[in-house]
Amino acid sequence: MRFAVIGTGAIVEKFISAGSQVPGFSLYAVYSRSKERGQAFAAEHGAQRSFDNLADLAACRKVEAVYIASPNYAHCAQALAMLSAGKHVLCEKPMASNAAEVRRMQACARAHNVLLLEAMKSAFLPGFAALSRSLPLIGRLRRITASYCQYSSRYDKFKQGIVLNAFDPKLSNGALMDIGVYCVYPVVKLFGLPRTIQGTAVKLAGGVDGAGSILLGYGEFQADLLYSKIADGALPSEIQGEGGSLLVDRISEPQFLSLRPRGEQERTLFDQPESAPMRYEIEAFQRMALDPASAESYSRATLETAMVMDEARRQMGIVFPADAQ
Repeated sequence: MRFAVIGTGAIVEKFISAGSQVPGFSLYAVYSRSKERGQAFAAEHGAQRSFDNLADLAACRKVEAVYIASPNYAHCAQALAMLSAGKHVLCEKPMASNAAEVRRMQACARAHNVLLLEAMKSAFLPGFAALSRSLPLIGRLRRITASYCQYSSRYDKFKQGIVLNAFDPKLSNGALMDIGVYCVYPVVKLFGLPRTIQGTAVKLAGGVDGAGSILLGYGEFQADLLYSKIADGALPSEIQGEGGSLLVDRISEPQFLSLRPRGEQERTLFDQPESAPMRYEIEAFQRMALDPASAESYSRATLETAMVMDEARRQMGIVFPADAQ
């Protein structure tokens, strides 16, 4: 599959590196607002074309699929342009600023019979599949604790008064969008929409959230989601049941899973370090592009995750310019 990439940042570098390990993947084109940067990036990575005009990229018939890794606020407009041109789209998480944008994007993909998939790498990893099939081992579910707290390298700049993209709410960014989504999506993918949502945040200058927590109520069990871009966390994530618990090393990139049956010794269920975790989402994307309807469960999880985050942001008082559109 001939890909174009929108963006030239570090995440795109990782995407191209992972793609090189996937049969059928090829990098054909690069889009950047900077013509010089796009040309240099294309030359560095062996892409045949570079674009600094989105309409020209959309019109390029050689491009079959587009990976979007631009700031969050730009995802919707860029995806709509590519989908309308009949191109499959793999869009970085979070796929859009809000649920309304997700609905527009998904409707456009259906109208043009192309695949739109959120690049939520954790959901495609073997470790996530191992977690899903291990749930019956712990009996009736009672509590989930999903934690992802990672001190951002950009926070030091923020404290100096320099607001980079990751801390700019005008770009639909912040801790929930960048980090918290990794906690919300797996829970929603596994268990669907919660009955209740309670969200609180640590607000920083400019109205951006630096950390937060969300409590999701599912009736018989609840999920505590903890995330931060202003402090590191070392605790694993845990799913507790009446018969025991499952421990996950990193909810954003599950590579180690253990079972602790009630009253028994802990034992390892899954242990598979990944050097290029993004390759699994690329493999899934290329496979699903043959039948876009096969991505339905992932599309539903993307929309429901956006709905949860919209409500959490409403309670936290976090508003993006995109919310008014």
